[in-house]
Amino acid sequence: MYVYQYMNASMGLIFRYDNTGHHKKSALPTFPHHKHVSHDDKVVPSDPVDLVGVLREIEAIVELP
Repeated sequence: MYVYQYMNASMGLIFRYDNTGHHKKSALPTFPHHKHVSHDDKVVPSDPVDLVGVLREIEAIVELP
C-alpha cells in the first residue's frame, strides 16, 4: 500500500495518490490506484506511482529559483 500526499502551507490538499480500496464503487478503471486532486478532493484514475514520480510532479508545480 502507498499514500503520497502534497499539501500547501495552509494545509490545503494539492494532490494525493493512494491505492487503498475505498473507491471500489466508483468503478475507477485503475482501481485501486487513484489520485485525489486539489481542494475539492476530486478522485481520478491513476496508474501506480512511486516516490520519484511524485517528486517530479511536485517539482513541475513548484517554481524553483
